Amino acid sequence: MRRCSAVLGVGRLWRRTATCDASVNTRSQSSLPAWSADPQVFGPVGGFKDPELPPFNHTPTPYTGPSKAEVLALRKQYLNPAIFHHFKDPVMIVEGRMQYLFDETGRRFLDAFAGIVTVSVGHCHPKVLDAINKQNQLLQHTTSIYLNNQIAEYAKELTDRLPEPLKVAYFVNSGSEANDMAMMMARLYTGNYDILALRNCYHGLSEATMGMLGQSSWKFNLPQGFGIRHTLNPDPYRGVFGNDGKKYAEDLRDVIQSCTPGRVAAFCAETIQGVGGTVQLADGYLPEAYKLVREAGGVCIADEVQTGFGRTGSHYWGFETQGVVPDIVTMAKGIGNGLPLAAVVTTKEIAATLATRLHFNTFGGNPVCSAGGRAVLRAIDEDGTQQNCVEVGGHLLKRLNELKGKHDIIGDVRGRGLMLGVELVTDRKTKDPAKAETAHVMERMKDMGVLMGKGGYHGNVFRIKPPMCITKDDADFLVEVMDIALAEV
Repeated sequence: MRRCSAVLGVGRLWRRTATCDASVNTRSQSSLPAWSADPQVFGPVGGFKDPELPPFNHTPTPYTGPSKAEVLALRKQYLNPAIFHHFKDPVMIVEGRMQYLFDETGRRFLDAFAGIVTVSVGHCHPKVLDAINKQNQLLQHTTSIYLNNQIAEYAKELTDRLPEPLKVAYFVNSGSEANDMAMMMARLYTGNYDILALRNCYHGLSEATMGMLGQSSWKFNLPQGFGIRHTLNPDPYRGVFGNDGKKYAEDLRDVIQSCTPGRVAAFCAETIQGVGGTVQLADGYLPEAYKLVREAGGVCIADEVQTGFGRTGSHYWGFETQGVVPDIVTMAKGIGNGLPLAAVVTTKEIAATLATRLHFNTFGGNPVCSAGGRAVLRAIDEDGTQQNCVEVGGHLLKRLNELKGKHDIIGDVRGRGLMLGVELVTDRKTKDPAKAETAHVMERMKDMGVLMGKGGYHGNVFRIKPPMCITKDDADFLVEVMDIALAEV
């Protein structure tokens, strides 16, 4: 019978420690210690009071639309059944401000997943809203066949934040589209066809990128993955070589020698695998991998869809954490703070490959999206967003590691800045995934006001990637809520 040490608390006002038996509902009257009669600590039926969200000066607009039940019925009838929702009792979100979301009743939630790592500087950030609204009043859409200042100025401002020689941008609408284009450009530029990717990776759901991603749960049973070769994932927690990046790179060398003509088009990798469960690549892996790929005639693609724009805290781009400079960078999600915006940034020589034929994207570089993207860059700089990822992310990582010391079910805590992961296992030695327990904890955290994300092949990893404006008080609230939920499993 597993036992755990549970930290009990109400808001940030006080904390007490007690030992609990995992088989007992820790919120039941029979398991309460002697001091449980304190009305400041326990609710009217003897259960612990839920922690309270930090104060926030915003009153949501009263919702007047169809009910939650009506919206759910409309979804079931008119939306593709592939569109799923989180939670057994789904949450209906009608408003957002900075790091918080509001449901149709006006209840506030801490957003710990940022619209799947997409809201970077905050929901309805005033600087981004102002830029979008001003551009909307001037011109909502014109394509790149005409001149417009927004796309041109944005291309300069974005590429100014990347190292040489990454100075040419192509704007598209999504991460899938960006990675699809990067694959095509790499093949055109090198004249080679084979592309290397990591097992457990995720790069999108277009037909081409679906073939590149490394998890069967996202792959349909249709012809795909032509010319894609998957190599050993350099996972420090579950990988066979632990945190030794050079040993994993030897498998990449072997794949080039045994599964390709010896010449490759590209190697594509996330620096921290997002959908795969916040898996950081083993130390020293990317420098060795980039060297091997370039020796085989290939280019190196950095997927910065989730790790870019300061989220890792220590660096603006994820690839910088391993001391490499890629040949192509793909970005989306946080680039637009929720706008349908993505980009491929590369060298002049690689970019020139697209000019050999006609190539066009109707909505890429749309004036409204470009204006919003420029405002995101300004907000990151002016609000000190990257430094906030360092400070709050470091504080949150420390608190989560403290939880690991109290709950056996936490097998690993990992990540950088505000891209963190907590992996739940039924046994720390065997590392068997605690899938059902993760789902339960996620549901309970929602009930207490925290909206979490999860990932990993078995769905047993909490993906903690909130809007980058989150505060230390928010981080403490998240940990307290997780602590209570974990004590119940």
